[in-house]
Amino acid sequence: MPKRILLVGHCGPDSSYLRMAVRSASAEAIVSLANDDTQLSRAIATGVDLLLVNRSLDGHFADGGGVELIKSLRAGDANLKMMLVSNLPDAQAAARAAGALPGFGKNDLGRPAAVAAIKGAL
Repeated sequence: MPKRILLVGHCGPDSSYLRMAVRSASAEAIVSLANDDTQLSRAIATGVDLLLVNRSLDGHFADGGGVELIKSLRAGDANLKMMLVSNLPDAQAAARAAGALPGFGKNDLGRPAAVAAIKGAL
């Protein structure tokens, strides 16, 4: 069964690059976008295998940033797999402390590190 990956709070160009990274990690993966709380809630309710959360959320979310969103989602679901997409080490550390898996930065897109991180999460 194909894995379901949700790109959370990413702009169009970043989403395209993330889709390529996901497809490199899992060619049959189903990749969807969520750019507001309604889309996010609906996707989680129907089932996702991994959320790739932008540090600086694009779209309309009640939470101000990706780390805050991860904290909020973790409080509601201890089993939800999430990764932060950010080049900032402090943000990555905060996301892991909030319950995310080790993520990767946008600078890593197209590199083996991002593919390996996604494969490891799946």
